[in-house]
Amino acid sequence: MCLLIFAHQVAPDFPLLIAANRDEFHARPTAVSDFWIEHPDLLAGKDLQQGGTWMGITRKGRFAAVTNYRDPARTAPAPRSRGELPLAYLTGTEDPQSYLHQLASRAAEYAGFNLLVGDTQSLWYFTNSEERAPQRLAPGIYGLSNARLDTPWPKVTAGKARLQALLDAGDISHDALATVTASRQLADGLALDALHQVNGMERMLSAQFIVTAAYGTRSSTTMWTDVRGLASWQERSFDAEGTLHTEQRMEFQLESA
Repeated sequence: MCLLIFAHQVAPDFPLLIAANRDEFHARPTAVSDFWIEHPDLLAGKDLQQGGTWMGITRKGRFAAVTNYRDPARTAPAPRSRGELPLAYLTGTEDPQSYLHQLASRAAEYAGFNLLVGDTQSLWYFTNSEERAPQRLAPGIYGLSNARLDTPWPKVTAGKARLQALLDAGDISHDALATVTASRQLADGLALDALHQVNGMERMLSAQFIVTAAYGTRSSTTMWTDVRGLASWQERSFDAEGTLHTEQRMEFQLESA
């Protein structure tokens, strides 16, 4: 998962609203999101290479998502897959704070990551890219890509502005949320220069929705929970040309509601 734009406890009727893109090599085998046979309460996509996931939610309202943290200084393969991190939380019983504090002691076993975990009461953020404690998020609109939370990359800033506009208009639907992370426009070169993202690869990856032959946006997911305790999820999957090829939508009642 490489871009998440989300509103946490901002809209009165929707405690959590998310628009997200998963960017990955097209050759990496993936199963579209569904409830897992081995974990019947878990709705998530599955990385068929390592067995983990990038984002999911359970019937009890546990939510998690992970993005890679791009750090040229840390390119060596890590002992463990980052997809384990959301999966372990989603299938466990620890509260978000406890889970992240125990993870902090072994975070170096993974390549750079950003991790969101939460439940119906709170949402937490943790990264192993620096020496910081897990952070409970205050109500607000946030953006997360392949740097730390709310790093003002153009695609993050644009996504947050679009989500704010949807909230201001009261336009909450999966189609509307999908526009928050759908832009295929590359970022302006001057904006990238200001962030020291000057090489050709950074420019190619600067769009919200990435299209290249080998690597790109494999899926876009929109999700919310509402005050009635309903979770609504839509995933759209794309081929290497950026053409939509599957779409699924699921809604279910949270057991804790």
